[in-house]
Amino acid sequence: MKISIITATYNSAATIGDTLKCIAAQTYRPIEHLIIDGGSKDDTLNIVKHFSHVAMVVSEKDKGIYDAMNKGVAAASGDVIGILNSDDVYTDERVIRDVMDIFKDDSVDACYADLQYVRADDLNKVTRTWKSGSFHPKSFYWGWMPPHPTFFVRKRVYDQIGGFNLELKSAADYELMLRACLKHKMKVKYLPRIIVKMRAGGMSNASLKNRIRANKEDRLAWKINELQPYPFTLLLKPLRKIFQFTKRK
Repeated sequence: MKISIITATYNSAATIGDTLKCIAAQTYRPIEHLIIDGGSKDDTLNIVKHFSHVAMVVSEKDKGIYDAMNKGVAAASGDVIGILNSDDVYTDERVIRDVMDIFKDDSVDACYADLQYVRADDLNKVTRTWKSGSFHPKSFYWGWMPPHPTFFVRKRVYDQIGGFNLELKSAADYELMLRACLKHKMKVKYLPRIIVKMRAGGMSNASLKNRIRANKEDRLAWKINELQPYPFTLLLKPLRKIFQFTKRK
């Protein structure tokens, strides 16, 4: 099976090299790596040119990161699709091989794993680890969600349920996973190991104002899918992160 990895970029010169290297180092083949750029003004595209494994580069103005992801999904030809942000990396060269081993079971629609947050200036300085834990159909009702960079989905799922909803600015990844796993009851499997290092940050957690906005978008994600959360579901979501995360010792 072929896997497509989509990386959305915009002025990502400071970090895109690490992302490209980690995909080039994967032992699994075939990998189709798609770079969807928002019209970078820095050295991003020149850096990408040095990596022969990249299958496609598109650079044009877009409506944001989720619009770029949708373009990548539409262009992808792989059986399975993963999304790796331009400041994230896979933890080792066997990540994609382990993911694709799960998809040998044709009944599996999606899989996810664990993630580490690292310092922006040092990929080896782990600050927190996101332990996802096993999935249950009711997990979302209790504030659970998997880390999106570890979420891999069959192309046929996107063909069936559609891509990212651009009405949502910071919760489009949450809404897509909610739609796939809960509304459409896709079969999801947990890969119990850390596969992604993410540089610390993220717009939904950058400030109290952004966290409040993210909570409103989380509510909209349920409404869009005609799902009714428990009264405490969205209050539990940020609290669950506290319990799902472990500090580095």
